[in-house]
Amino acid sequence: MKLFLQIILIGCFIHTPLFSQEVEMADLMRSSGKIYVVVAVLSTIFIGLMVYLFRLDQRIKNLEK
Repeated sequence: MKLFLQIILIGCFIHTPLFSQEVEMADLMRSSGKIYVVVAVLSTIFIGLMVYLFRLDQRIKNLEK
């Protein structure tokens, strides 16, 4: 158990500097307005999956009856 906790702590310290770096691509996309296109596409895909799963659940309920 002690070894497991040490490994987790070492992993946290190794990954911390990676998160503090600036993301140039995100800044570029935000400045040109393309980030909104990415968000719209991801939202459309997510909503489509939710609708598909809802309809699939309704069909399965009908088959069970």
